Amino acid sequence: MFLKSKYLILLFVSLLVFSAFVFSQSSSKAEITVLELIELMESEDKLIVLDVRNPEELVGELGHINGVINIPVHKLEVRLSELNNYKSKNIPIICRSGNRSGYATTLLNKNGFTAVNVIGGMRAYNKVVKN
Repeated sequence: MFLKSKYLILLFVSLLVFSAFVFSQSSSKAEITVLELIELMESEDKLIVLDVRNPEELVGELGHINGVINIPVHKLEVRLSELNNYKSKNIPIICRSGNRSGYATTLLNKNGFTAVNVIGGMRAYNKVVKN
C-alpha cells in the first residue's frame, strides 16, 4: 500500500511539473507596447489595428489612429465575423487605457485570432506620438 501511494504521489508531481512546463511554453505574448505598435505600423503596409472604443471617442480628445477598424467592445462578440478576413494576421487592439482592449484581446484569441493588447491604449500612444 505504501509503495502504491508513493508512485501515485510521484506521478502526480510529475504531471504538475510537466503541465507547468507545457503551459509556460505555449503562452504567447498577448500585449505590445506603443513603441512596438508604431514599429509594426511603419513596417507592415496592411496592418490592421482594431479600436474597441465607442465611435464618439474616436473624435474626442484622444483622437484615433488613421485606418483603424472600429468595433466597440460591447458589440465585438456579435460582430466577430467582420474580422474573419484578418484571422491570419496579427491584430493589435487599442482602446483608451488598455482595459477594454485587454478583454477584446482575450475574446479574439479564444476565437482563433492572433490579437495583442496595446498597453496603455490611446493615452500612452498620444504621449509617445506627441513627444
